[in-house]
Amino acid sequence: MPRPVLDAQVRLALHPDHTSAVTATVTGPDRYLARATLAEHGFRWTSDETMAMARIDHDEPHYADQAARALREGGTTVEIEPALQGEMETEWSYGNYPMHWLNQNKVREVSAEAQRIHDDIASGRLTIHMHAHDGWTTVAIGTYQDGKSVHLHGEDYVRQETMVYDSEPEAVADFHRQYTVAVRPGPAPLTRIERAAAEVLSAPHAEKPVPATAQTAAPAERPSKMVPVYAADPGDHEALLNDFLAANGDWEKYRPHDETTIANHESLALRVEFLHEAAHGDNAWTVAAYESPVGERLWHATATPTTPVDIMRILLDSLNSEHAWDRGTTDPVKEEDLAEGSRPLQDVGWPLRVGDRLIDWTAPTADGAGLRFDKFARQGSVLPAWTIWGGDSADRPTWAIHLSTHSPTALIQDITFKLAHGQTLRQPQLHAVGTAARLPTQPVAAPPLGSAPRPAPRR
Repeated sequence: MPRPVLDAQVRLALHPDHTSAVTATVTGPDRYLARATLAEHGFRWTSDETMAMARIDHDEPHYADQAARALREGGTTVEIEPALQGEMETEWSYGNYPMHWLNQNKVREVSAEAQRIHDDIASGRLTIHMHAHDGWTTVAIGTYQDGKSVHLHGEDYVRQETMVYDSEPEAVADFHRQYTVAVRPGPAPLTRIERAAAEVLSAPHAEKPVPATAQTAAPAERPSKMVPVYAADPGDHEALLNDFLAANGDWEKYRPHDETTIANHESLALRVEFLHEAAHGDNAWTVAAYESPVGERLWHATATPTTPVDIMRILLDSLNSEHAWDRGTTDPVKEEDLAEGSRPLQDVGWPLRVGDRLIDWTAPTADGAGLRFDKFARQGSVLPAWTIWGGDSADRPTWAIHLSTHSPTALIQDITFKLAHGQTLRQPQLHAVGTAARLPTQPVAAPPLGSAPRPAPRR
């Protein structure tokens, strides 16, 4: 049977700003089938007509070659830029590769597994609970959505699963036993290679030129829009931290390294950690309260860098009340705790949904937000019991604050009151008449694209 010919064209080329990333321009009526094939080989959408592949192992030309073969077998016309074709035909090896005893095929297998782990973390399929530095490299512990917990060793294209645990508590306990004071909550900051890849995949496509007559008014003349506080832009978290420390002399800050600032309360029983260059998937804020300077942890919370500053300010201000040391027991959360924490939402009529495991209060507006409680979360678990979020849903939020089981009810109520009643002005960024408003985004700090180490050609 003759091979069908699809009315789709794909042009593969090297990315203009990254040493090894590959772009794909897809056109034609049957382009959706071509896009599906490209997605199977690691390409991600960047605009209506373009896709990009940026890997942490710098082996994009090899996988682009595989994608081109699959596209041609499916009847798609494929054009490959000469420079990319040259990369595909070049055999590469890594200088100073730590596993020097592996041949090229085995190196590629290790790198593919590291890429799979990276993608699982980025997509949320693998949640990283904590990390540490073992003196040589980064180690971490995490749990997959199917419940399997793993120990991870290494960074970038040599990261591997070195141990599997039957349960999350077993994994966490063993990780604390091995690394003690070196343990830090959440995932490690993105490496230089990860940031460069993320920049390629998150870069918006260029806007088409708009005739001068169709352009909107200058930014200063654009009308502001009143929106619920949970639909606000993130704002300046750096300024929020500085304002908090300036207004509260009983907090002392220090900066153990460039990426992080630590703020300790004078009691030494409250701690705030701020990650200055938090990217998508990171926690910008981590808060923890303890019984005493050497006592057990009572509760902890994390917040994403996209959390509106007006909401984050409420959380920080609540730390200066006596409620910061509430709870911390091993008793189950009571119904009255749920009622008190969610009372502001109930008072304004936010719909309540009770499931076998999850209890949700959701905003009755187009700008989504909500409060979620996980009835199965255990005291001491690194998985959150409370989630306060804004965006599409609690599972795919634009921003989120996660709190442990026995976080102070008064603190949760302070935040939910702001959700229920807070309003703020948002300045829309309109590119052209008839287009939807685009929210201003916080740029992710990253090194210049292409600055990551590149494998050298094998001679």
